Amino acid sequence: MRLLIVRHGDPDYSIDSLTSTGWREAELLSSRLSKLDVKAFYCSPLGRAKDTASPTLKAMGREAEILPWLREFAPRVVKPSKTGVAWDWLPQDWTPREYFYDKDRWVDAPEFQAAGVAEEYRWVTQGLDALIARHGYVRESNLYRAENPNMDTIVLFCHYGLECVLLSHLLNCSPMIFWHGSCALPASVTTLITEERREGVAYFRMNGFGDISHLYAAGQEPSFSARFCEMYSNVHERHD
Repeated sequence: MRLLIVRHGDPDYSIDSLTSTGWREAELLSSRLSKLDVKAFYCSPLGRAKDTASPTLKAMGREAEILPWLREFAPRVVKPSKTGVAWDWLPQDWTPREYFYDKDRWVDAPEFQAAGVAEEYRWVTQGLDALIARHGYVRESNLYRAENPNMDTIVLFCHYGLECVLLSHLLNCSPMIFWHGSCALPASVTTLITEERREGVAYFRMNGFGDISHLYAAGQEPSFSARFCEMYSNVHERHD
């Protein structure tokens, strides 16, 4: 099975939709995805994800199933330097704590316990496993039992913070690694493919992260959203 995780296009958060650049990105994304043989589309209930999906769905004459757990990973956390979403910490605040690197213990942070992050994480990952089971693969410990092995492609339209949660569960590591050590730019595509090296036992392997080749092919400069300034003196780039 092939799982494509798509981040929404350049967002206009004030109206939960896309900027003019984001709409252009969504059209270019459509030119890529509409060439694929897609078994099923799934989408976040938030406007910016649904708007990103709309050109692809229209081009293919398809619909996407809306899944509540695909919304952005939203717990609000009071952190040492700033209050905000669970996945936006300053490096100097989280890197000294060794448990943040552990796939099981990262939720032990007092800030996460107070905000119910573990419960939200469990809700999302249980939703993911239920969906994957619908497509023939059942979670057993850190692997998947291939009850109905297949080469189907399914597409999820969602959000960067949420994408990192999905990847952490599929690849069995702390989401802090993905939240802070990677960046999936707007309208990017992350691809995971099951490998069944022994009959009936499958594992997801990521063979493409945050791919935006469809933007480069059209001469579209990628959006800066999700990144912070490369140098603090770069006043034109995003600061806290």
